[in-house]
Amino acid sequence: MNAVATQLALALGMFALVSSCTSTSNSSDQTQQSQKAAEVADSGKVAAIKIDGSSTVYPITDAIAKQYQTTAKNSPQIEVKFSGTSGGFEKFCAGQIDISDASRPITTEEMAACNKNSIRFIEIPVAFDALTIAVNPQNDWAKDITVEELKKIWEPAAERKITRWNQVRASWPDRPLNLYGAGDKSGTFDYFTQATVGKARASRKDYTASEDDNVLVDGISKDPNALGYFGFSYYEANQNKLKVLAVNNGKGAVLPSRETVEKAKYQPLSRPLLIYVNPWSTQQNGAVYKFVDFYVRNASKTAISVGYIPLPPEAYQIGYVHLNKGKAGTVFAGKSELDLTIGELLRKQKQF
Repeated sequence: MNAVATQLALALGMFALVSSCTSTSNSSDQTQQSQKAAEVADSGKVAAIKIDGSSTVYPITDAIAKQYQTTAKNSPQIEVKFSGTSGGFEKFCAGQIDISDASRPITTEEMAACNKNSIRFIEIPVAFDALTIAVNPQNDWAKDITVEELKKIWEPAAERKITRWNQVRASWPDRPLNLYGAGDKSGTFDYFTQATVGKARASRKDYTASEDDNVLVDGISKDPNALGYFGFSYYEANQNKLKVLAVNNGKGAVLPSRETVEKAKYQPLSRPLLIYVNPWSTQQNGAVYKFVDFYVRNASKTAISVGYIPLPPEAYQIGYVHLNKGKAGTVFAGKSELDLTIGELLRKQKQF
C-alpha cells in the first residue's frame, strides 16, 4: 500500500471509530469529516501540528515533540505553546489547535463549547504532578505549611489583609509576605484554589500571577519574602534557586516527591496531567495520530526526565487503546477530583 493510500485508510479508520463513540456527530458532520480525510490523503501534504494549553504539561509535550522530530521520517512541524489550561481549551474547542495540554480535566462548560463546534476529544493521562509550594532559599523560618494556612493566605478574604508572614503563623517573622501563583487561565490555578481554599477559582488577586511558571520561579528566586506555587517539574529544574515546603494536611508534613505521590501521601496537591486530542484535528488526522501514538509510548520515560511522576505501564496501555479505538469523552465528569491517587485514576480508565 503506498503512502497516500495508507494515510487515507488511517484517516477513514479513525473516522469510523470516533463516530461510534459516546460523543457523536450528525450525518452532515460525518460526511464533511469523511471528505476532509479524503482531501488530506489526496493532497499528500501535512500542515503543522498545533499544541497549546498548560505550562505545567508543556515540558513533557515539548520534550516529546523534539524527540519525535528527530526520529520520525518526514515529521511535520510541531508548534508547542502554552497559554494555560483554560486558554488551551478555548483554542481547542474552537478548532484552532490539534492537542490541548491540561493540568486539570475538561469542564462541563468547555465540553459544551467543544460540542457546539462539533469538536470531539480523546482524553489521555500522561503523568502525575505534585503541586509544589516554594519559597526563597534565604527563608530560614518556614520548613512546612498546613493546608489551613494555605487557605488563610490565598482565600479571597485575605486580599490586602494577610500581608505578613507572622499573620500566617505567629512564630514566623514580621516580614512582608509576597505571593506568586498561577494566572486565572491556568489549570494549576483552578486545582490549587479548589484544593486549598475549597472552591475552584476562589482566590485573592493581589499577587504576582502568570501562566508561565518560569516567571514565578524567577520572581521567587529573587525575593527573600516570597511564597508561591507551581508544578513539581519547575522545582526539580530549579532546586538551586528555590526551597520547597512540606505540606501538612492534618496527617503530618510531607515533601513532594515521586515516592510520596505514588504512595498517595502528598495530598491534596497531587493531580493527573493530561492531553486532549482532536481525533480529526485540522486537515491532518494521520499526522496527529502518529505523533500521539509516539507520545503515549514515550510518556513514561519523558515524564521522569523532566521531573514528573510516571503512570504505571498499564495506564499508558489503556491510553494507547483509547487512542486506537477513538474512545472520545472524559472519565472526570467535568470536574477535578481532590485526593485522586494513581490507582484510582487507573480504575477510572478501565471503567471508561
